Formats: sequence, structure tokens, C-alpha cells
Amino acid sequence: MKQVLITGASGFVGKHLVRHFLDRHWHVTGLGTSSAHPDFPESPEFKWISADTTLPGSWQDHVADADVIINLAGRNIFKRWTKTYKQAIYDSRIKTTRHLVDAMVPDKPVHFLSTSAAGIYGDAGQQELTEDAALGSDFLAEVCKDWENAALDAEKKGGALVRIMRFGVVLGDGGALSVMSPAFKWFAGGPLGSGDQWFPWIHIQDLVKAMDFLIHTPDSRGIYNMVGPEPVRQRAFAKALGQALHRPAVMPAPGFVVKLVMGELGASLLNSQKAVPRALVDAGFVFDYPDVQSALGEIFGNSGGS
Repeated sequence: MKQVLITGASGFVGKHLVRHFLDRHWHVTGLGTSSAHPDFPESPEFKWISADTTLPGSWQDHVADADVIINLAGRNIFKRWTKTYKQAIYDSRIKTTRHLVDAMVPDKPVHFLSTSAAGIYGDAGQQELTEDAALGSDFLAEVCKDWENAALDAEKKGGALVRIMRFGVVLGDGGALSVMSPAFKWFAGGPLGSGDQWFPWIHIQDLVKAMDFLIHTPDSRGIYNMVGPEPVRQRAFAKALGQALHRPAVMPAPGFVVKLVMGELGASLLNSQKAVPRALVDAGFVFDYPDVQSALGEIFGNSGGS
């Protein structure tokens, strides 16, 4: 029976991954800072380790047992970026990744899937972004560069098969949509800024499916844009979200207001990233939700605007 270790296992993506692997009767070890996992009690197939993974410690002993390591750890970026919080965003990602790599057994075969983000491309305007596109230079881009480099150090261990996953905004029942949809439900939703900027996204089910696909595709390695195959502008996304919730999308948030209210985070949210999943598609992956309308329809199909 395979063993999978997941950092950040109590987060939005982590919860879906834990369920996915438990349904397949894998042994799952989840890591996070909470005292217990909020959804999964410990069982013969699930173990929860409460630890601050930015620090070395006994939690690293569990790395050696894993056949698959999925690194999702990182502080939520959707908070005001004070100097202190920016450091926490950085440390929670880079230090955790370094400690994971340090704990890997040399020459032991292991699948290592480590998160990054489409934010690595910065504000790329109208350029279509495949995995070999030029990288940005703002705060999130620099965090992602160091995050990826820390993960790629696992290749020096000899046995690690490394995949870097550049996430778009993950759509599902929770996560980013739990922040976006209330405004629409109160008839106050709309695009951010001009709405012309490209908005990278992926349905949670396709994200989990893609990770499973990479684990079971022996030749897969390197960098993958984990985004839907049909790019969408932010205005079109807002319209599709409004339609899924049976609400209008006519209340735009001007760019200067977004920056004024959210500071540096707000400026980042106005970036344009027309990322496409070329590496996944070339490897033979097929999306269940290739367009934003089908993705949002599945998520809100049973709830509508209630």
C-alpha cells in the first residue's frame, strides 16, 4: 500500500487530496499547524502530524516513509501584506520545502510534487504563458522562484522525481470562491479593475486529477501550469460567476480602489497571466472542466444563488 505525505493537508486543496487518496486506500500522513485535522479523524489509513514545518523537527522523520510527497504548505496570501506577513508568506513556503528536501533519503525513489503559482509570471499582459515563459519580478514572483528552486534541490538526492505545479486560482466549494461569491450574492459583484487582465483558474477536481495523473505518469517531471485549458479574462470570469449564482456582475472595483484597500496584494490581483497547461496537455491529460462555465456550473449547480 502506498504512503503519501501531504504538507498543508488541512487547507482547501489538501482536504480534497486527503479524501482522494483515502478513497484509494492509500496511507496518508497529513502535516499542518492545527492540533488535529478538522475533517479526518486519525484512522489506520490516516495520520495527522501537528508541526510548524518552517522549523526542523521530529515531523521530518515521516518523510523517509513516503512514496509520494505533496507540498502544499504556505500561508494564505489573501491578507494585507505587512512586512511581517510577507515574511510569513515566504518562510512558510521556502523553509518548509527546504526541510522536506533535507529529510529525503538519498537515492530513495519518491514522487515529489511541490506547489508554486501562476503568479511567478508577474504581470504578463497579453502574452500566452507556457511553462518556459519569462518570469516576473514582483513579490509573489520572487517567492515562487525561491520556492521552485528549493523544491528542485530534491533532484540532488538522486531518487526524487520532481514536479513543480504552478497553480492558477483553484475553483471549488470553498477556497477562493468563498471570498469572491458573497459580493455577487449581495448584488455587488463585478470585475476587478479594467477586467481585461487574464485570470488563470482550474477546477479543484481537475487539479486533484492532474496530480494523480502525474504520479502515475513515469516520464513526467519538471514544471506544469496547473490551469484550465481555456484562458479567460477577469471580466468574463466575473460574468460567468454571476451567471452561476444567478446574479448580475455589474459592480466593477476600480483598480485604484483595489490598490488603496488591499495595498500590494491588490496590485497583484490586477496582474494579467494568460497561463496555459501546455505540459499537461502534451503529456496526455484530459480536463473534465475545460472552460470556466462548466467549472462554475458544476460547483454551483445545486445551490444557484441561494
